[in-house]
Amino acid sequence: MRNQNGHQNRFALPLLFSAAIFGILLVSVLVAGITVYILAYFHLLPGSGVEKLETAYLLLFMAFISTVVGTVISIFVMKLPLKPITRMITQMNRLAAGDFNARLHFGKPLGSHPSFAEAAESFNKMAEELGNTEMLRADFINNFSHEFKTPIVSIAGFARVLKRGNLTEQQKEEYIDVIEEESLRLAAMATNVLDLTKVENQKILADVTRYNLSEQIRSCVLLLENKWTRKELDFDLEFGEYDVRANEELLKQVWINLLDNAVKFSPAGGTVTVRIVQMQRDVTVSITNSGNEISAEDRERIFNKFYQADKSHAAEGNGIGLAIAKQVTQLHKGSITAENGDGTVTFRVSLPIGCED
Repeated sequence: MRNQNGHQNRFALPLLFSAAIFGILLVSVLVAGITVYILAYFHLLPGSGVEKLETAYLLLFMAFISTVVGTVISIFVMKLPLKPITRMITQMNRLAAGDFNARLHFGKPLGSHPSFAEAAESFNKMAEELGNTEMLRADFINNFSHEFKTPIVSIAGFARVLKRGNLTEQQKEEYIDVIEEESLRLAAMATNVLDLTKVENQKILADVTRYNLSEQIRSCVLLLENKWTRKELDFDLEFGEYDVRANEELLKQVWINLLDNAVKFSPAGGTVTVRIVQMQRDVTVSITNSGNEISAEDRERIFNKFYQADKSHAAEGNGIGLAIAKQVTQLHKGSITAENGDGTVTFRVSLPIGCED
């Protein structure tokens, strides 16, 4: 039913333009008629009385015929300039229906015109991005469901074993530790999703204060101590004391996510280096970890939500941490980038020193 109405509306569009042209031509006929009447009234037409009348009728008849012919031609001709609009509407309807393979091509000669070429390029880019987002969303649901189910199964399994009894005190402590660890994993995943939703919906930066940025980063490193000590990583934190005006709680999420990311992808026995450099108007924090470099394709997409550069999903994570870091940084009018070095990866966050509300 919707398609039928769409076709009717598109057919009505040329008729509307044709009606407008008909109105213009009709006004022209009236003007011509009034002109002929005035000429005849003041005896300005050449020839005798009969000849003048015939001349007047001839002019009016020619004007009428021109109106009819012009209107008929316009009905067919107007379809040509409206054809690109019809094609665009068709592709937009496909996109709205969830067909992200829809692409817009105007063909020649319209396709070579800068305006039509730009419109086609923008539409196709939008369709491609929507398709990528949908694919990432589907992957995220599958991965997140799997990662969410795994700790739940572990908790249920160890709880069942504890319920049966006949365990030593050491076994009970081990099973309780596992349950606690898996519960914390679930809480962390849920918190990440909630944090991302909160940051995405936040348009105004509130609770801005001036505080010690260096101390905050050192505290975040200590919060992750259990993770980096298990991998025997070395942390290089040689920087001075720097202050920044920002939302302390939101920026804390940025440093935890970036440091956790560095620990996660560093090889055992590797090094994580944190540096802070203050310029005239901004302060830049760089976090560098040894390990595999990020491909050019992944560097363009790692800040997209749900995207994971590790296609094997061997490392923990659900593709949300870097998206949160980007959203928070942009909310502070700052920037975040990822760069490769000689066997290292560096994330740089630049923030205005005097970030205002």
